[in-house]
Amino acid sequence: MPADFIGLSFETEKALPNNGKYFFRAENKPLIALFHTLGIKSLRIGGNTADRPTIKVPSTSDLDSLFAFAKAAEVRVIYTLRMRDGEPKDAAELAKHIMEHYKPLLACFAIGNEPNVFSKEYPAYREAWQKYMEAVTAAAPEARFCGPSATPGKTAWARDFVHDFGRSGRIVFITQHDYPGGAGNKATNVVAARDKMLSPTWLDHYEQFYQSFASEALSNGLPYRLEEANNFYNGGAKDVSDTFAAALWGLDYLHWWAAHRAAGINFHTGDQVAAGELMNSCRYATFWTSPDGYNVHPIGYGIKAFDLGSHGQAVPATVAGSGNGNLTAYSVLAPDKGLCVTLINKEHGAVGRSAEVTINVGAPYVHGEMMLLTAPQADVAAKSGVTLGGAAIKDDGSWTGAWSPVAARSAPGAFTVTVPTATAAIVKLSPE
Repeated sequence: MPADFIGLSFETEKALPNNGKYFFRAENKPLIALFHTLGIKSLRIGGNTADRPTIKVPSTSDLDSLFAFAKAAEVRVIYTLRMRDGEPKDAAELAKHIMEHYKPLLACFAIGNEPNVFSKEYPAYREAWQKYMEAVTAAAPEARFCGPSATPGKTAWARDFVHDFGRSGRIVFITQHDYPGGAGNKATNVVAARDKMLSPTWLDHYEQFYQSFASEALSNGLPYRLEEANNFYNGGAKDVSDTFAAALWGLDYLHWWAAHRAAGINFHTGDQVAAGELMNSCRYATFWTSPDGYNVHPIGYGIKAFDLGSHGQAVPATVAGSGNGNLTAYSVLAPDKGLCVTLINKEHGAVGRSAEVTINVGAPYVHGEMMLLTAPQADVAAKSGVTLGGAAIKDDGSWTGAWSPVAARSAPGAFTVTVPTATAAIVKLSPE
């Protein structure tokens, strides 16, 4: 699994100073600490404000602060160059500055955000993208790119992009945006929306979405990345995207795409995010700014739970037996041969059932320990009180979660754990 699998995505506007102070700066210690705690290794700068004419294009000074933060936070940057109402020569000047000063910190350049919104027809976009790529590489010959960064409904653009530019030697990965829940403002029945988010039907959506573009990229030898994603677009759905349901969803979503060979996911976030030409309060945010740093929302706990159990190679895990209910399982084999098994019990509410799970891995594994991702009263509507390993992530970015021992059964390599309703368990097994 790529080291930079876990990522966040921010509006380009966030790279600009606010009242003379940068959000992304090397001195922002709580934000740097939080990136480290959550395991964030990829920072994407884009969103609708990347192409919004009323938003200033970041200057070289703005970029200097951004990349100083990236160095301190130990992340690599996906940087979006303006395409809408922009000029290739202007993009080339910024790209040259980044490549000359920050090449090790750059993952790649994107050219335009969701270009199908303003370009409308793919052939016109392809022609414009070619001009930008030529201008940028003339100024910065080692520049590498990703694309097309289209909206969820335009995966055909990703397939066409694979065929048009995939063999150019310039493409790091194919990028696609995904919001499986659709528009947040249409999720007016919040109970139904949370139920749907945790239902197997969303897993069916992932499979269809994967087949619509990702399989094409992989069959042509190209990695793919969801460089902007979350549960509902336009800033999310109130009382849905900001609840514990999103923590269980996010953990499952990360593991599902990792098991399907994605290069990574960048969850879009911020105190506010762009919705068309407006800015909306961000309900799907990983965290919001607080007086003491950054208050982590439930989805942030799902991200951290993934970080605990995702260092290594994804290996198949099969759930078998009667009455397994709405339970998903994922496993990752670490370089030291340790095995992490993540169990997500998405059953919830009055009819939700706990799951007793026996993990059969074979004789070499004799030691086990576990962390639980929980909400108060197993309430998927909870917005606070979430813990991982019995501890909350504090606003200064610190976290003191602890592992609990799991005893092996009498059968060699078998461990039994109970996963309560609306709970996830990260089980770490070690060979003798």
